[in-house]
Amino acid sequence: MAHELTSSVQAPEDLRRASSSSDRPGWWREAVIYQVYVRSFADSDGDGIGDLRGARERLPHLARLGADAVWLTPFYASPQADGGYDVADYRAVDPVFGGLADADDLVRTAHDLGLRVIVDIVPNHTSDRHPWFREALAGDPACRDRYLFRPGKGPDGCLPPNDWESVFGGPAWTRVPDGDWYLHLFAPEQPDLNWENEEVKAEFESVLRFWLDLGVDGFRVDVAHGMVKAPGMPDIGHGEQARLIGTQQLPFFDQDGVHEIHRVWRRLLDTYEGERIAVAEAWAPTAERLALYVRPDELHQAFNFQFLNCPWDAAALRRVIDDSLRATASVGAPTTWVLSNHDVVRHTTRYGQGAAGLRRARAAALLMLALPGSAYVYQGEELGLPEVTELPDEVRQDPAFQRGEGQDGLRDGCRVPIPWTVEGPSYGFGPGGSWLPQPSSWRELSVEAQTGDPDSTLELYRSALAMRRDHPALGAGDAVEWLPAPDGVLAFRRRARGAGTGPWQGDLICTVNLTDRPVALRAPGSRVLLSSTAPPSPADAPAAVPPPDNAVGTGPGGGPDGEGARDGSRPDTADGDGRAESRSAVPGNGGEPADGTAALAGKVPPPARELAVEAGQGDGGRTVLLAAESCVWWAS
Repeated sequence: MAHELTSSVQAPEDLRRASSSSDRPGWWREAVIYQVYVRSFADSDGDGIGDLRGARERLPHLARLGADAVWLTPFYASPQADGGYDVADYRAVDPVFGGLADADDLVRTAHDLGLRVIVDIVPNHTSDRHPWFREALAGDPACRDRYLFRPGKGPDGCLPPNDWESVFGGPAWTRVPDGDWYLHLFAPEQPDLNWENEEVKAEFESVLRFWLDLGVDGFRVDVAHGMVKAPGMPDIGHGEQARLIGTQQLPFFDQDGVHEIHRVWRRLLDTYEGERIAVAEAWAPTAERLALYVRPDELHQAFNFQFLNCPWDAAALRRVIDDSLRATASVGAPTTWVLSNHDVVRHTTRYGQGAAGLRRARAAALLMLALPGSAYVYQGEELGLPEVTELPDEVRQDPAFQRGEGQDGLRDGCRVPIPWTVEGPSYGFGPGGSWLPQPSSWRELSVEAQTGDPDSTLELYRSALAMRRDHPALGAGDAVEWLPAPDGVLAFRRRARGAGTGPWQGDLICTVNLTDRPVALRAPGSRVLLSSTAPPSPADAPAAVPPPDNAVGTGPGGGPDGEGARDGSRPDTADGDGRAESRSAVPGNGGEPADGTAALAGKVPPPARELAVEAGQGDGGRTVLLAAESCVWWAS
């Protein structure tokens, strides 16, 4: 039996944000959008599977985190052959996730909390249980034309129509009893639709209107690059043809014909008030090709998988950032940044194992949030969750795992239900167990365990998102100003636009040390606003370090109140009459200021822990030591 809704679902006054970026015109250009994998977010009824009511109950976490919108993975009626990306009815909620009333309640609650709602739409394929496909299997030619049925090759048509392979491994074709073959670029349970068919086009326009009328704020378009296939569907001539989030040039992906579909959808979205948007999950071989999906008359955003796939390397990251910003600026669109999602190994693990991976993940998060454009946060990354790599084979549900070829089939590792509490069944995920087992170590990574700990990953994200929302140099814009930096270090300035909110004024400088050793450089700003790593002991800082030859810029020298940052520092906070005032944390008290400014929690981030400790005065400019694998935001 489902438990009663908790009072926390209501929108308390401290969460009714008066000036969220989601309220501004063009909100999507600089939004932080939080991805909820519905099966693994929150379970309200104890069956071990996340649902819409559970997600609704946990929405205040997203508001407190500082998100502007929530993106929900598919919750439509589905046999769940691929986690809901095999849809049998696009206008119904699968009973495992609740009912249509639950979807309506979630949208209303999200809006009360100042959150926009984006839902997945899956237009490349349906489920094989969809009524249309069942009619197609019955042999009606008009019904079959909604899909991609073809006669086979060879004697009696016993060979597939071409050599295309499924993204999940094996042939992309399955033969039906009457001898024809149908195309499925993913699992056999996901037959591809024929987007040259007018009935297909009309049906999806109707589906979009259905959810827009219910109040959703936009759509994430699954496989937005795959809906049109090259004329004649020619052979490719080689194996390993497609990988998830790949960049290959293929006759079934990134065909020019998809853009007319997106133009029609954009015109439809523009007929609704409130800036409804569409986000393309598009795999393109270059940043320039990806930018075509976000031209002024097409979709609003496209996921930047080049950034997600970039290795932990300063030169490679700078190249991807430059290419991404240049390509989207050429069409007047914002760039998006994403580090993890439900299809890839969590970046905490991709970047390395254990403490090193977490250090890099925290630094990468601050780097991402300092860049212009929109950022996507996958559930649990704000907790620093690693990939679960030791799942028993018998619990895995990724369809690619069962096929033996193509993908590694290990997507379940990033989909393990997230922990909310230190104790209780499934660490607060729900009143029962969880559909995938959670590591016991996750109790210490739960929302409950990390809340209030100034060194936790959760509080780092909360601080960064609060500053990003209010600082005039963050979010908006389409460029960064690169600054000279030592090898292995990235440094750039974000120019302020407007006056900012509260204590955040002026430009911001971001420095990222991607090396595995501390790096000395001249302080690029007057003080540290936020650091990805807690401060070292003063004993760890050398007595003096000469300023490096390739130091970054020159700062006014000295930390807050004219002192260095050896004791850890708090960014400027606003006093009662709104004036910016410099405050220092008292060593040994956990970083809390002694003057009672904790009352500003939620308006001003918790103490910035300065990892760029003062290392020496050198020739007059303050020299600082950037910790290995760290990111620091500086006030210019």
